[in-house]
Amino acid sequence: MEKFGKSQAVKRTEDVRFLTGEGRYVDDIAPAGALHGYFFRSPIGHGVITELDVSDAADADGVHLVLTCADLEAAGMDIAMAGAVVKNRDGSNGAKPVRPMLAKDKVRYVGEPVAMVVAETLAQARDAAELILFDADDLAAKVNMSAGGETLHSEAPDNKAFDWGMGDEAATEAAFAAAAKTVALDVEDNRIIVNSMEPRGCYAEWVDGRVHVANNGQGVWAHKGYIAKAFDLDPELVRVTNPDTGGAFGMKSMTYNEYFCVAQAARVLGRPVRWMSERTEAMLTDNGGRDLTSLAEFAFDADNRITAYRVTSKCNLGAYNSQFAQFIQTQLFSRVLMGVYDVQTTWLQVDGFYTNTVPVDAYRGAGRPEAIYVLERLMDRAARELGVDPWELRRINFIKPAQFPYKAATGETYDVGDFDRLLTRVAVEADRDGFEARKAADATRGLLRGQGLCYYIESILGDPSEGAKVVFEEDGTVSIYVGTQSGGQGHETVYAQFLSDQTGIPANKINVVQGDSDLIATGGGTGGSRSVTTQNNATLATVAKITEDFKAFLAEEMGVPASEISFDDERFRSDGSNLTPTMLEVAEMAREKGREDLLSHHERATLPARSFPNGAHVAEVVIDPETGIVITDRYTVVDDFGNLINPMLAEGQVHGGVAQGVGQAVQERVVYDEDGQLLTASFMDYAMPRAADLPYISFTSEPVPSTANIMGMKGCGEAGTVGALAAIANAVQDALWEHGVRQADMPFTPHRIWELINEGRIAAE
Repeated sequence: MEKFGKSQAVKRTEDVRFLTGEGRYVDDIAPAGALHGYFFRSPIGHGVITELDVSDAADADGVHLVLTCADLEAAGMDIAMAGAVVKNRDGSNGAKPVRPMLAKDKVRYVGEPVAMVVAETLAQARDAAELILFDADDLAAKVNMSAGGETLHSEAPDNKAFDWGMGDEAATEAAFAAAAKTVALDVEDNRIIVNSMEPRGCYAEWVDGRVHVANNGQGVWAHKGYIAKAFDLDPELVRVTNPDTGGAFGMKSMTYNEYFCVAQAARVLGRPVRWMSERTEAMLTDNGGRDLTSLAEFAFDADNRITAYRVTSKCNLGAYNSQFAQFIQTQLFSRVLMGVYDVQTTWLQVDGFYTNTVPVDAYRGAGRPEAIYVLERLMDRAARELGVDPWELRRINFIKPAQFPYKAATGETYDVGDFDRLLTRVAVEADRDGFEARKAADATRGLLRGQGLCYYIESILGDPSEGAKVVFEEDGTVSIYVGTQSGGQGHETVYAQFLSDQTGIPANKINVVQGDSDLIATGGGTGGSRSVTTQNNATLATVAKITEDFKAFLAEEMGVPASEISFDDERFRSDGSNLTPTMLEVAEMAREKGREDLLSHHERATLPARSFPNGAHVAEVVIDPETGIVITDRYTVVDDFGNLINPMLAEGQVHGGVAQGVGQAVQERVVYDEDGQLLTASFMDYAMPRAADLPYISFTSEPVPSTANIMGMKGCGEAGTVGALAAIANAVQDALWEHGVRQADMPFTPHRIWELINEGRIAAE
């Protein structure tokens, strides 16, 4: 532990910059004189384009250019955007219709970009867009997850994108047939809008045939590849940068239509072009999250042990395949299908559907919160139907410590875990024994109190490889170039702190450089909670190379063999020399000797396996049956993140994740009408959680160090959301159960809860 991070609660150094208005976001750094882009978007959910006349807009004051899909194609661009596909159960590929950068022939969701106007000012561009003559023959909009309806794409005649399965269907069926008891539950997982604090934006410029695109994403190398493909450019002619990014949460990890259009406009005009999304525009066009329904089923033996698990899901892809969409509710969902329970007989079947809504893709946790939500809701329902304490039912079925490493039914190998220990700890931290007294006290005031438990596990995703470059600068500072991208997680603090721990270089002398495809050869970006483990693993490899090279250099300076020189994380030492230089002092010595080769070091490293953070969330809610208002009153988390570099930052990640989970569970819900119009396209209609909606969130670290990396670390970025959904939902269900409510689905809005309570009263009469 001491070697790989001193676990100090260091405050985030970058926060001073952000809180004093010194952050440099993409809209702050657009080149002086950049033209403004504005997108004309489809006002209807589904239709065949019959007229698109942009001539009046092109002639409007201040307008330099209007782009349509025909213009992109005439310029030789590859207009098809990326969208990975899964295999169907018969071995064929899932549907892969073209997703054009600007609408071609048809429009398929409200907000789909149809044309781009570029003008001297944003106001001029917006005014000119009003002059575009657009007409379409309306087609019936499809907004439900089922086969049939008006066809969106000829490649998917029944609007089914894929039919995917994993596991042993026959063995699972046999286990259910032989079961002593079976339990089933339908579970809905509502669609949300991500609503990052900073909406999406970008600017582009071309210099000597080379394009530079700056956007507020989660990494630069994927974007670099897509832009090179779209423009048929050698990758060396493409530079992508990410400046400070104000929230991302998976939604900004993929490419979007606007980035290509802005780059093409800049190429045509020979001037920089900028674009920044407005809030309602973002709500219409940012990839949505979640949006699936699942039938989950358990088979039990006579001793309340789960013998089989079956999940049948339907998921909404929106109008097109987004970049990773087909994988989210299939392979990523499957990563933690069986959670922390010892069950080997499973079957997961997922059907994906196209609808006339904005595409859906990764949102904090990307498939794993969805899987754990379904599983942990069913665990609570099973406990009620079996007449078993829900905490005890989990203990009966936990994977035991002696079973690790444990290969799950879907192929994941969990390296370590001690789930019973964490469950015991969270019972103490949450004062489980005091719950009945709190419930009774609320009852005297006419209030309903419920407690909900969720035990989650998460699989860290993304590229296990990463690079780190360390440069000793002339001014005595050090720069570390990283392949991940911060969206507000505190990377600048964590990476500097970790490098300081390994080298003795003061953290305030370390500058973290990120988000520039010209400055580091390749990188995996940020997503899947991969950043800290992969990046610090690469840093260790780079520090090892620096240490080796510095020892070889010092061998001559000290007059001893390199093998006799040691480094104790602060100074180089040898029994045969009084010289004990720090790394910064060695770098200065090398500079004086003209050894420029010793001033820059770059290494890549690959993690041998994934890590699996896990933990227990306990929520207590209080419901006013007269109004239906749900208050999250107590929230307790005990997490196993392995060894922590900075406990304060880990706790902050949990708090943020829980807030997003509570938001989805209690307030957030996307609503489209039957014509595909988004009815929740502003904060007047879409309820975001506020500070008053959240309680104090208790966080306790109970580490079981991972064996999947030398640091013993496990990712923590998404864990809060993975555990929060079911904890809140189970608490609400617990509060309502005695009042006859047997099916409670998110979001638990006052109106929905009031209706459930009154329907329960009627059913009981």
